[in-house]
Amino acid sequence: MYKTEVIGYCPKAKNMAKKIEEKINEMTKYNYEFISFSITGNAKAILVFKKIIK
Repeated sequence: MYKTEVIGYCPKAKNMAKKIEEKINEMTKYNYEFISFSITGNAKAILVFKKIIK
């Protein structure tokens, strides 16, 4: 099972990196593995996760 999360408008790279890192750490707690991400032209990020089935 895959899940996508969107990081809202964040025009500064350092702040965007911190928000991405926080979201990845949060999703790891729910047994999701980070797969990929994309930054949009309007300073948003789309992160893709896959559920880890134990």
